[in-house]
Amino acid sequence: MAGETVITIVGNLVDDPELRFTPSGAAVAKFRIASTPRIFDKQSNEWRDGDALFLTCSVWRQAAENAAESLTKGIRVIVQGRLKQRTYDDREGIKRTVYELDVEEVGPSLKTATAAITRNGANGRQSAPQHNRAPQGHQQPQRDPWGQAALTEPPF
Repeated sequence: MAGETVITIVGNLVDDPELRFTPSGAAVAKFRIASTPRIFDKQSNEWRDGDALFLTCSVWRQAAENAAESLTKGIRVIVQGRLKQRTYDDREGIKRTVYELDVEEVGPSLKTATAAITRNGANGRQSAPQHNRAPQGHQQPQRDPWGQAALTEPPF
């Protein structure tokens, strides 16, 4: 929608998603994500962690149930949603502002991990995992989808 700030953040879950249900039965999962930039320090000639951004995220309905079932503390995730600002008075009467993310999409980062996808089927039942990987320790024969030998290096 116009005027909304849509952002994508990559980071690690600080805690397990907490699944709750509204009085009308809608599922909502809350979790926090820490996104820490890597900064190159020219003086030491080394990479180091920068200051982490901690952001509270809320995801709704079926995605909330899927996130609560699939994600755990420490997992690197990619989160996309609408950034919201909320102002309130704390217990001492001091005005505070917090930023939260209303999540549209969330999933594990596959940069340093793998994931097996299970689609939710009709009536909330799950279908078979959607992957074609051999069990760990077993070699699956490589299939050439174009009927020719695979390139050994990129053409660029």
